Amino acid sequence: MTETTMTTEAVPGLRDGGAAPSVLRGGPLPAAPAAGETVLSWYETWVRETPDAPAVADGEHRWTYAELDAAAVAVADTLRGRVGPGDIVAVCLDRSAALVAVAVALARLGAVYLPLGPRPGERRLAAVAEGLRVVAVVGAPELLPPAHRTAEHLPLPVPEEGVNAIAGAVAAFRPPAAGARTAPDGTFYAVLTSGSTGTPKAVAVGQRSLGALLRWHRERTGLRAGDRHSLHVGVAFDPHLLELWSALTCGATLSVAPDEVRWDPGALADWWREAGITVAVSSTPMVEPLLDRPWPAGLKVRHIYVGGDRLRRRPGPDVTATIHNAYGPAEATVVCTAYAMRGEPADGAANGGAEGDGAEGHGAVDGGAASEPPAIGRPVAGAVVCVADERGRIVPQGEAGELLVGGDCLSLGYLDEELTARRFVAAPDALTGVERVYRTGDRVRLRADGELEFLGRLDDQVKVSGVRVEPAEVEAAFEHDARVRRAVVAVRRPASGGVRLVAFVLPAPGASPAARDLLGGVRAWLPEQAVPSEVHLVDGYPLDANGKVDRAALLDAAESATEAAKATEATDGPAAEGPAAAGSGTAGGLDDLAGSASEVLVLRLCRDLLAAPAVTLDDNFTEAGGQSLTAARLLAAIQDAVGVRLRAPEVLRQPDLRAVAALVDKRLAAAAEVS
Repeated sequence: MTETTMTTEAVPGLRDGGAAPSVLRGGPLPAAPAAGETVLSWYETWVRETPDAPAVADGEHRWTYAELDAAAVAVADTLRGRVGPGDIVAVCLDRSAALVAVAVALARLGAVYLPLGPRPGERRLAAVAEGLRVVAVVGAPELLPPAHRTAEHLPLPVPEEGVNAIAGAVAAFRPPAAGARTAPDGTFYAVLTSGSTGTPKAVAVGQRSLGALLRWHRERTGLRAGDRHSLHVGVAFDPHLLELWSALTCGATLSVAPDEVRWDPGALADWWREAGITVAVSSTPMVEPLLDRPWPAGLKVRHIYVGGDRLRRRPGPDVTATIHNAYGPAEATVVCTAYAMRGEPADGAANGGAEGDGAEGHGAVDGGAASEPPAIGRPVAGAVVCVADERGRIVPQGEAGELLVGGDCLSLGYLDEELTARRFVAAPDALTGVERVYRTGDRVRLRADGELEFLGRLDDQVKVSGVRVEPAEVEAAFEHDARVRRAVVAVRRPASGGVRLVAFVLPAPGASPAARDLLGGVRAWLPEQAVPSEVHLVDGYPLDANGKVDRAALLDAAESATEAAKATEATDGPAAEGPAAAGSGTAGGLDDLAGSASEVLVLRLCRDLLAAPAVTLDDNFTEAGGQSLTAARLLAAIQDAVGVRLRAPEVLRQPDLRAVAALVDKRLAAAAEVS
């Protein structure tokens, strides 16, 4: 079992020298999952020892370790001579056996795997191509950016079966831009993160730090041959590398998730059951709704890792899996701290802790109230973390500061030496045995129980009327109210100047709070300048491509709803006081609608979910403000009302809401024929 130690003795250079310092050290690295010293050698051990074991499962399709490796060898042989050690190859493939084969092939060649996802966007890829020395882009010819569609194409012999697979994948070669940056020596993969200038930053990660993570993950979950590990996270998001290489280095089966489960928590749980998933990785907004309802029956999943956003919920007593609240920037190789939780006991105390292996260990009991957000835990094996003030001095335990991360989890830095020098700095003198640390920019504190608590981003702080405000603190103020399930605060900057805070509140099940009442409670916790000027009640949050709450989309939807409400008021007179005024999206009247029962149902639900009473059957769901998570909630509401289940991609493909209603009628007719 991995142990975490907390430094308690006085440390030279610590502020307030006699107090316990905010320093945590992960335990020693566990044993490797297979023979060899590298990630690639661990995978190759399973190819030799269990060639007939399933390596990748994608729907009805299966590839053994021998078959996967043969595909990887064929891709490597095709690229050899054009791609070599240290060369960056951008990969524009979705989750599939083809993606896995390309990843293994590039590892064999010593090249750098740069995952961008199947449709990275022309501007994003252009920025990458101009800034980095990308020698090739792999993907479907028709989906490549214009500059690469006309480049030299080399067909790749990748598997073409599977739910997300494509036919005719190619490697497109263009001369790298002059002065483009190369990857540091020893880079195994690179991943893009958001940059403050609008240009993405590329993080270089070596086999050493990835290998340390895989060792810890294996011990934590008990991952072994015979297990089924998810491949669910979006390819542009670095946790998919934890999924991919964890399975392949432990002799387990990598199970590819179909696209529709990425945005539908209910469909995700169904897929876990159907695919026999035993270890899963997902985003917090996808798993959190599952913790708010009865836990699905018949699941084999033992461990579920969540991350990418703040987790507000703890597992209830019926949850049969261990939930790991994982924290880690790409610069610290996917995960650098984690907090494990099992079902909440009947007395309301919350179980949690960072220690524990896959089969037995769980960790200490967290004495915090069940209503408190879970901690982000303690460091993974080989990692060292501390909390420092603005001058880089380690603060006493219990005091908030910036989280600094060092040890075996650190990446190699950015593909930009100047940026690396700014963010990867010399370790505080008090942090012995560590040469450099990464400044995360995240505000945390080390609690009395030895667990790290996430408080928000330092750079999320905004000035409102001269007062510094932390949006996370405002969110927490709303969440003190038992009627609030979750709150998200976004910042609007009007053209007239200034800053306005806008709150988007998800009510607790069965609760119908009014905005005025919520603001009254919030004022007891916050200075007046931090009280939001707008409160909108929502029944879900849109997600961006990385599975995080899309605050920009929330602001856009709120503005659209406000304009629609103004138009309705101008036509019909003032709206009644109530949830609609608070932004809950209560539908407008349907008296003017003549249509089928399904059309009435779909229109009523869409007006409700989109907070847009002016929406008509001729409107397109997406253009009216529909997002992936909103689509999932629409499907659930339709199923509750008439008993038929659609899929999110079907809804998003329909030209208008009338076509969605026709799809409902079609399913109802098919069900009637069967019965």
